[in-house]
Amino acid sequence: MNSTIQELQQRYANLTRTYNQGIIVNPLQTGGRLTDAAKAAMQQFGDGYSVCDHCKGRLEGISNPPIDTFVEKDLPQFIGADAVKLTHGAREGKYLVFHAITKPGDVVVVDRNRHYSSDAAIQRAGLNVVKVDNDGTLERKMNVEDYIPLIKQHRPKLLFITYPDGSVGNLPDVKRLGDIAQEYEIPLVVNAAYAIGRMPISLQDIGADFVIGSGHKSMASMGPVGVLGMKEKWRDILTRPVEGHKGKEIECLGCTVRGTPLITLMASFPEVVERTGRWDEEVAKARWFSGELESLGLEQMGEKPHAHDLMMFQTDVFYQISGKHPQKRAFLYEALKENGIFGVKHGLTKSMKISTYGTSREDLEKVVATFKDLVNRYG
Repeated sequence: MNSTIQELQQRYANLTRTYNQGIIVNPLQTGGRLTDAAKAAMQQFGDGYSVCDHCKGRLEGISNPPIDTFVEKDLPQFIGADAVKLTHGAREGKYLVFHAITKPGDVVVVDRNRHYSSDAAIQRAGLNVVKVDNDGTLERKMNVEDYIPLIKQHRPKLLFITYPDGSVGNLPDVKRLGDIAQEYEIPLVVNAAYAIGRMPISLQDIGADFVIGSGHKSMASMGPVGVLGMKEKWRDILTRPVEGHKGKEIECLGCTVRGTPLITLMASFPEVVERTGRWDEEVAKARWFSGELESLGLEQMGEKPHAHDLMMFQTDVFYQISGKHPQKRAFLYEALKENGIFGVKHGLTKSMKISTYGTSREDLEKVVATFKDLVNRYG
């Protein structure tokens, strides 16, 4: 190769993270911050396939570390599922379900607020999409009753909904949709990437067939890792064995997460379970934060009063400032960075997504004060 070893060392051997010490408000990151236990475990199991030291042919059968107990007992109890599979993330969990229980050309009814990766998984599985619209307002509310006429018209093989969505953080009535799914005998898939690990959620309580979580988004773990909970009746279909290879499954391509992402998911699990019991505090904090920003002229999108830490704000005041500021659209990002606040995307001034999850009131007050200073100085 053209580069010397010295050049490669200079380029890659001393990588550091720019935002390691600041206040993180990126919804992708707030729920995935590692616990101290996860950081310690990461050092122990950082080498390649180290979780497989005592493997007898099946990942979920490993007892040292206790992956078997984690997957077969603790995770199912935590999310109210009969069975759980480990995945490389929520999008992989979605595709696993779509591929296993449908065939190309089948119809899936989906919510308008879904993540783009849901479409990627659907298209990869060769499915046809029918969309349920939101209310078209800034609140972007989903009325799950709107699934019914589309069910009658298109006879779908799957229903799909996002809880909450990753744009404005709405929590649609998944329990009612679970009732609808059971009434029409159609499997329901719930993408709960921003729910599992942050807030209480139970597959059994909402009546879903599948519930999908993300470890690196919401369960204090390294990425990529996810969880897929299901009803018992789907276990055999989703765990079909590879012919001639005992303990290996087709849909998982044999095995899934085999390294530090899984170990950090396990090591953080006790704290993750504990923190979901404090969800009311997180919601109260998010509502306080929303009120503070709205008092500055920003407008919170999504449902009100808001019921999740993930929020989107219309920020017309910052857009107006960007038109006359020397740094143009970069000014907001740069101003926040100067104050040790990270996570608002570079160049965005018309709107921004923020998560308050796991962030102290003191730090959030600093964020509010920074926004207030910018409005007063430039607005």
